[in-house]
Amino acid sequence: MKNYYVYIIKCSDKSYYVGITNNIERRIFEHQEGIDPYSYTFKRRPIELMFKKEFINVDQAIQFEKQLKGWSRKKKEAIINNQWDKLSELSKNNQDSSTGSE
Repeated sequence: MKNYYVYIIKCSDKSYYVGITNNIERRIFEHQEGIDPYSYTFKRRPIELMFKKEFINVDQAIQFEKQLKGWSRKKKEAIINNQWDKLSELSKNNQDSSTGSE
């Protein structure tokens, strides 16, 4: 049985990257070493792993990754800081906000 991980890394420019993998150690190494010169993180190294969540079901992992990619910076930071209880409030604030960017 394979495990899957959804992760958030913080780049040197302070941006966040959300990804999915079945081997978290290998994938973080690839980001850090710049294996793919066309990847988002290549010119934003060094990177730091900020959050990871393990899944047994790949479909659930993919769904969570897509959800995270749509979240605001503040919502990503809430889960990085293990403040899951703030998500509902941040969602409401995001809907009331007229600014579209993070």
